[in-house]
Formats: sequence, structure tokens, C-alpha cells
Amino acid sequence: MSKTILIVEDNDLNLKLFNDLLQTNGYLTVVGKDGKSAVEMARETHPDLILMDIQLRRFSALEATRLLKGDPALHAIPVVAVTASAMKGDEERIRQGGCDGYIAKPISVSSFLKTVAGFVA
Repeated sequence: MSKTILIVEDNDLNLKLFNDLLQTNGYLTVVGKDGKSAVEMARETHPDLILMDIQLRRFSALEATRLLKGDPALHAIPVVAVTASAMKGDEERIRQGGCDGYIAKPISVSSFLKTVAGFVA
């Protein structure tokens, strides 16, 4: 059975890259463009994994993660931050914000797919 991954990304090029990589590797994908839609899509689809860009419009990815982790129906879904924020301390801050994993942009395709597989295996 294919695993479903919610991609939350407001950059169309990154969204297409992540979507194409995941679908080519046998995953089903659903898409959100901001933190609000991330929570709505998670409630509708109950994905196996959420990949979330940290720099989102409307409300932040960390706010969306807080809402997801606070919802008893969704709290067990892993949330992996995908971000260009790769400065010292960023990963720790993002993990303290509730994210279960961290992928730095620009992504390494093999590392990206390995991280995804590790969460949905």
C-alpha cells in the first residue's frame, strides 16, 4: 500500500520537485500552500508524513505544527521541516517547535528520499 505524503510548500518550483520525486518513488502526494491549508489537508487526508516548508505565508509552519501536534487525531503524524534556514541553532529551534525531522534546502535527492523513507517505512 502506498504511503501518502502531504507537501506544504509555497514555492512552485520546490513543490514540483518534491512532488515529482515522491510520486516517482511510489508515494501518493497531497499539497498545501500555507500553514492553514496544511492543517485542513491533514484533517481531510490523514497523511503518513507531512513535509513542511518553514517559511510559509498566512500563519507559520511552526504554528501549523503546534496545531497538528495538539490535535489528538493528528498528533502522531510526523512533521518534517524542509527549510533554507540552515544556520547554527535552526534545526534545534525547529525541533523544539514540534517538528520530528529536518531537511535543509537545497535538498540532496538521495538524502531527501532516505529521510522520507525513514519516517514512512
